[in-house]
Amino acid sequence: MDEYIDVVDRNGNPIGVSELKSVIHQKGLYHHTAHLWLYTKKGEILLSQRSAKKAICPLMWDVSVAGHIDAGETAKQAVLRETSEEISLKLSKTDLKKIGVFECFQSYDNGIQDNEFHNTFIAELNVSVSELVPQEEEVEALKLVTLHQFQTLIDTIGNNNNHFVPSNKSYYEFVLQEIQNSFHLSKS
Repeated sequence: MDEYIDVVDRNGNPIGVSELKSVIHQKGLYHHTAHLWLYTKKGEILLSQRSAKKAICPLMWDVSVAGHIDAGETAKQAVLRETSEEISLKLSKTDLKKIGVFECFQSYDNGIQDNEFHNTFIAELNVSVSELVPQEEEVEALKLVTLHQFQTLIDTIGNNNNHFVPSNKSYYEFVLQEIQNSFHLSKS
């Protein structure tokens, strides 16, 4: 789907212009995305395998839910919409904890210039993975990994059967730390 997305400047500030996602990726315009990392009370993180149909990093394992923030939409609205669309999970704004906004500026061999600001949230997953319904165009598969397994995947980026996008190592490390902090806080 080629939706309209708000264009931002190099610092992530809106410039008052919206453009089609295809044009944004063709021209390398800066824009915002929403990421949600889901974790369980048992200390597991939900990973989503990108669909084989994706233009960027097909079949790589990544964030639980991710998507572009549509024109006029807030990051929270986008993450709630994407979560419902991609894995059929309904959450509310109060379920979300924002952990930061992260720059991810990359160019790909297929000509896509992806200059994103990841508005990143974490939330507890309160349903079984078997209840989640992956959206075929976006998600190939879902799985839970332990916090230890997640750390091992980070430590072996580049040698782990396409688990993570290699350029995002420090991002994954930060996410893991925030989930560990939330997990420990909820146990105390």
